Amino acid sequence: MPSTEERPVWVATEAVDVTADMVITELNRRSVPVVRFNPSDIGTGLTVSARFGTCPAPVAGQVRTPSRTADLTQVRSVYWRRPVWPTFQGSGLGGDDARFAAAQVRYGLGGTLYALDEPLWVNHPLREAAADYKPAQLATAQRLGLSVPPTIVTNDLEDARHFIAAHDQVIFKTLRWTSVERDGVPVTGWAEPVTVAELDESVRVAPHLFQARIDKIADVRVLVVGRRTFAVRIDSGLLDWRRDYSALSYSVVDLPDRLNKMLHAFVAYVGLVSGSFDLAVDRAGEYWWLELNPNGQWAWLEGATGLEMAAAFADLLTRGETA
Repeated sequence: MPSTEERPVWVATEAVDVTADMVITELNRRSVPVVRFNPSDIGTGLTVSARFGTCPAPVAGQVRTPSRTADLTQVRSVYWRRPVWPTFQGSGLGGDDARFAAAQVRYGLGGTLYALDEPLWVNHPLREAAADYKPAQLATAQRLGLSVPPTIVTNDLEDARHFIAAHDQVIFKTLRWTSVERDGVPVTGWAEPVTVAELDESVRVAPHLFQARIDKIADVRVLVVGRRTFAVRIDSGLLDWRRDYSALSYSVVDLPDRLNKMLHAFVAYVGLVSGSFDLAVDRAGEYWWLELNPNGQWAWLEGATGLEMAAAFADLLTRGETA
């Protein structure tokens, strides 16, 4: 059996991913073998062959790319970064056949990968998907002692009106980022102020998230990687700092010890190894929970602050364990 040092790190991501490239560069510096693949390459660009019930290991076989063959029993760790699943649109398959093939890839290739319970996952896709539900995040944050702004998730028009009327200022936030186009132009759902007068019957179509606005002086993005914490204060004067990156200024901060422990407890509670937290700091210096992005972006923060985030991921993936 190959030693731990000889086992590869698997990196699952799309073809162009600067963040993954940074981590792979760090792994290369450590002479750690890497197998990079994307589920959408299934076919000539990616082959899986897995066996169950015929060998000592619960699952055995290989995943092959044009340049690498990787043994399913010899995986050191998996960086599940930003993989793209195939849709088979434009492949020559009809609508029903395309949907059928896409489902087989998700449950065949995906199921095989998810069966690998020994390597360290950063993060396991099933745990990551479960952790991405904002209502569950809000409840978990409060359960662990974090300060959570008053929030309502509802499609009841009268409940929404009463909530907004009961608070001085309220914002609307999407429950899940979704790719949307208007007249062929991509649009993004930012956090936006909302008033009672703006609500109408369309609220009843789907649940909406309304939240009391924090009188913040800054935002803080916190990246947890295993046992390490990177916290960056973001000053902008914007309600949603993602609107204009050119308006942002950054400074590295140390979190209060109790808050740091609560964030690590959150990551452990939802079964993750890494996550990006968004917090707000009010005028009294209190930190308020906003949300967790289980696979949040961080590469631009390393460039802006010099924090060695990619190295922290590489260290974690190299060890194959969080300790």
